[in-house]
Amino acid sequence: MIKACTILGIDPGTNLLGFGIVRVDEGGKPHFVDMGVLDLRRVDDIYEKLRIIYDKVDALCELHKPDDLAIESPFYGRNAQVIFKLGRAQGAAMSAALHHDARVFEYAPRKAKQAICGNGAASKEQVALMVEKTLGINIEAKYLDATDALALAMCHYYVLSSPLAGKSSGSSWEKFIANNPDRVK
Repeated sequence: MIKACTILGIDPGTNLLGFGIVRVDEGGKPHFVDMGVLDLRRVDDIYEKLRIIYDKVDALCELHKPDDLAIESPFYGRNAQVIFKLGRAQGAAMSAALHHDARVFEYAPRKAKQAICGNGAASKEQVALMVEKTLGINIEAKYLDATDALALAMCHYYVLSSPLAGKSSGSSWEKFIANNPDRVK
């Protein structure tokens, strides 16, 4: 059974950063705490954006004291510059959470959508609807970018509450090497 904890989900971006917070009670049930969108489109300087991201995540960590940060891992699209910008935003958020001793977990966008909707290619609207149903909340349209962050927090909750959580997977390089030292050169 999962122990009581607070999970901060972050959907990083240098223009829009979504955040969502879920608190898991002693019975292992998740509850909605907070969500929002940090709009950085009017900030021109990339380094100022990173400072603002760090400060916002730092303030969220001060207020909610998350045990874990579930953050979307950057993915490669058509433009390599996008992954660099996302990586910077992700790094600023991770640094703030680590400063508050939160453990960091990365999830691919498709994994979070799969966990919440059962479909890794789900739209933002589908993710929002399933987050609403799962957490018993109503989400205003202005928070659509934050629903992915809540989906990341819920994805992490599902991973933690799995009976296999903390167990090593059936196939990993570490396990293979440990079981087959004679085959490694």
